[in-house]
Amino acid sequence: MIEVKDLAKHYKIAKRDPGLRGAVKSLFYRKYETKEAVKGISLTINAGEMVGYIGANGAGKSTTIKMLTGILTPTSGEVKVNGIVPYENRKQNASHIGAVFGQRTQLFWDIPVRESYELLKHIYEIPQKQYEETLAEFVDVLHLEPLLGIPVRQLSLGQKMRCELAAAFLHRPKVVYLDEPTIGLDVAVKVRIRSFIKQMNARYGTTVLLTTHDMQDIEEICQRIIIIDDGRVIYDGSIQNIKSQFGDKRVIHFELENSDDFALPQELAHVAQLMPREEEELHKISITFSSRDISGAELISIIMNHYTVADLTIADPKIETIVEEIYGKGMKKEVHHEEVH
Repeated sequence: MIEVKDLAKHYKIAKRDPGLRGAVKSLFYRKYETKEAVKGISLTINAGEMVGYIGANGAGKSTTIKMLTGILTPTSGEVKVNGIVPYENRKQNASHIGAVFGQRTQLFWDIPVRESYELLKHIYEIPQKQYEETLAEFVDVLHLEPLLGIPVRQLSLGQKMRCELAAAFLHRPKVVYLDEPTIGLDVAVKVRIRSFIKQMNARYGTTVLLTTHDMQDIEEICQRIIIIDDGRVIYDGSIQNIKSQFGDKRVIHFELENSDDFALPQELAHVAQLMPREEEELHKISITFSSRDISGAELISIIMNHYTVADLTIADPKIETIVEEIYGKGMKKEVHHEEVH
């Protein structure tokens, strides 16, 4: 569905010296700096896949999506979406895609939501019967009934995002790009939006490319993630694979009958660390370790040989912890790409 090969985008940025003198000087003589936003990205996304496209701010995510939608023309490289070159055939490409950008709206600001949908029906030339069926389904799943008669400018952020999602999927597109669709939303709305995206994928086989900083979105919606850093892909594979590569850190929480004089046993001195205790839970001890150095069973056995344990909990690593570690350490050379079929 999406084929990208050696895709690059460079911006030419004008530079000038500060102050009035700099402004006058720039009228006659301009210095330019080239910003490489995307530096040769290659990826393939199959029909029906739901892929998380993540990276730190300024990594090149939005620039990539703008090239996929046809908004921007690449500096070099090849891109095809559903067999179409987006920037050469913008109208044809636009008829097969949907998009939700967290900071922008495709609804019409001053008219009721229902009338925005009517306009989109004509823009995308949606058959009346299909339009009525699809809208009825969206109204039910996203609880839109009370919102249809309200102008978009009077909606809250959460209400607007639900309406935006319905607008993006209204013409049953083959590909939908979601750029921060849950930013600033409360937990209940996030759950509803995630459920809706999964339903659309299951029912219509919609290909979804999701960019977000909310790792819960990624874990619940996507089977595969692509991590981009400084304009280049540093990881492309399944969530399970990245957890097995980098998710060796574990935490075990122990509830001890007496933890006042707790000290880490000598056997664990070089393979585990004691985490700081919360004031309200002084009776609980948390120990972090790497499964490459010692197994959880061994660690539990050692603690139980020294202390009386009332209860314990083993916590698996969260995806956000792993991704944060990759960003923080710049582990470009250490991330191994998983071949995706």
